[in-house]
Amino acid sequence: MKHFVTTAAVAAAFAFTMGAAVAQTTWDMPTPYPDGNFHTQTVAQFAKDVEAATDGAIKITVHSAGSLFKHAEIKNAVRDGLAPIGEALLSRYSNDNPVYGFDSIPFLATSYDDARKLYAAQKPFLEKAFEAEGLMLLYSVPWPPQGIYAKREINSVDDMRGLKFRAYNSTTSRIAELAGAAPVQIEVPDLPTAFATGRVDVMMTSASTGVRTKAEEYLTHYYDTQAWLPRNGVFISKSVFDGLPEDQQKAVLDAAAAAEERGWKASIEEKEVKTQALKDAGIIVQPPSAELQAGLKEIGKTLASEWAESAGDTGKELLSAYGN
Repeated sequence: MKHFVTTAAVAAAFAFTMGAAVAQTTWDMPTPYPDGNFHTQTVAQFAKDVEAATDGAIKITVHSAGSLFKHAEIKNAVRDGLAPIGEALLSRYSNDNPVYGFDSIPFLATSYDDARKLYAAQKPFLEKAFEAEGLMLLYSVPWPPQGIYAKREINSVDDMRGLKFRAYNSTTSRIAELAGAAPVQIEVPDLPTAFATGRVDVMMTSASTGVRTKAEEYLTHYYDTQAWLPRNGVFISKSVFDGLPEDQQKAVLDAAAAAEERGWKASIEEKEVKTQALKDAGIIVQPPSAELQAGLKEIGKTLASEWAESAGDTGKELLSAYGN
């Protein structure tokens, strides 16, 4: 009888342990950037918040720096059920749907306030695009904005005419063409040598990239044009989300809302810190002149029109929603 009671107790304890194990859900979350990046730090806190709010029922394991899936593969991995949740730069998927690239149209939103307004207009269209792929947008956070770096003063778009303009994608190549400059493909590690040898005269990138590549060693000026604020998105499989109990769904959504606000603040702080670092390094940092800003806005109108044409009726609706 004593043996029976002991066996029953062990069985009950085992059943309880198995029940607890079944109750916990572990999500592998691929992200593209290293642990020190503010986007990854925002994701890491989001994961902690979800685990805490669900009393450990959902545990998110963050796989940073493309260690689980490469950046370009993350959305498809979540869509195809290879991962339940992920993060990526939205504009990487603009070939799948032009809506994903709306936030990366240059000179359309040239401040954090404008970027928030653009996000508000874009969000319903983004949610619809994600839903069509069986996904759900949880939150979105911008990168610090892009500025113009040069070895000379740039007071108008005409000042870039004939210069060699560093390009790294079709958009920056198109900016160069519209400015009358010559696009030259240069990767980030090659920037110091390219400027030093005269292969390139001007480029557009963030203050963060300028600091990371020690721009003060090969450039003299930085114009804080805030040309565009491309955003990352964190998204989840819709079927995974729908399969959660209602209280866990709320926990995930609440953690996402908190992450979004925290991420926007981190982006602004990153911009301020890195812009100050450029100044401290000896680079002349200044806002664009009225003439330069006006010229860039005209380029932006052309690029927005070209984007809208590629996006069809949806593009027109989205531009109208933004008030452009």
